[in-house]
Amino acid sequence: METISVFLPTRKGSERVLNKNTRKFSNVDNGLLEIKLDQLLKTELVHEIVLSSNDNASLEYGCKLALKESRLKIIERPDELALSSTNLIDLVKYVPSICSMSHILWTHVTSPFVLSEDYDNAIRTYFKSLNENYDSLMSVKTIQNFLWSKEKNDLINRLTDIKWPRTQDLMPLYEIDSAFFIASKNVYLENKDRIGIKPFLMEQSGYKSFDVDWEHDFELAELIYKNING
Repeated sequence: METISVFLPTRKGSERVLNKNTRKFSNVDNGLLEIKLDQLLKTELVHEIVLSSNDNASLEYGCKLALKESRLKIIERPDELALSSTNLIDLVKYVPSICSMSHILWTHVTSPFVLSEDYDNAIRTYFKSLNENYDSLMSVKTIQNFLWSKEKNDLINRLTDIKWPRTQDLMPLYEIDSAFFIASKNVYLENKDRIGIKPFLMEQSGYKSFDVDWEHDFELAELIYKNING
């Protein structure tokens, strides 16, 4: 049986959004972390959820929840792996040592609109894609608009000689929205990466791809959340 661990990292000292992990979000007292753990705990295909953090508020909330949720595992992360200057590759190398299952889904609290059914659908798609010669999966947002390079002084995604083609005739590009990355533990160990050499690009659209990265993102996400949830 193929098994899935979720790796959910948070850290203290967010520079762009103060206390973004657990500060009150809309009417949710423990904020984005509470929303994300609730979504993950409602999944059907996840076997283990690993909250990795050096943030005391995250650890405190996670430990309370773990008392009644057997799938939730709380791991205090070494400070050197939770700095704004930490090399992502060093964190990638650390992840397999704390995740017990054979495949790993990496996600973030900053994707508040990815629901339990979205994660389950991504996992199903991932295992299907393995049979189609892909070795991993990541979520993306399709961009098919006019994209200009200042250095080139021209469009970078034109496919013909037409100066202003129809947008549907432009080369589609893909923004990594960081909602989820899925790969086997072997990919982590062998490639030192959270995706393999041939990832399946799972397209998301609309607010599903929303990533809370700045203070204005936090405020806008609250408005969207209130509108969706009443």
